[in-house]
Amino acid sequence: MRHSICLASKSYYDILGVPKSASERQIKKAFHKLAMKYHPDKNKSPDAEAKFREIAEAYETLSDANSRKEYDTIGHSAFTNGKGQRGNGSPFEQ
Repeated sequence: MRHSICLASKSYYDILGVPKSASERQIKKAFHKLAMKYHPDKNKSPDAEAKFREIAEAYETLSDANSRKEYDTIGHSAFTNGKGQRGNGSPFEQ
């Protein structure tokens, strides 16, 4: 599994600006809107690349039904190991 850096402690739902009850379509639409806004090729602000990565990580998790279910079950801090790195989803991972 690819490890990525979680740049914020807020939930993936907050990052994408969707409710926890959002449909797959709503999540995809929110991702595309934000990705276009923060893509480093289009947005030259210093934090655009970091924001884009954050958005992509949120979408990667919430767009996959199994990952989303796991994320909803164990929570954001456990899902990201509380260390800013996404793990295998186990709250017991070292």
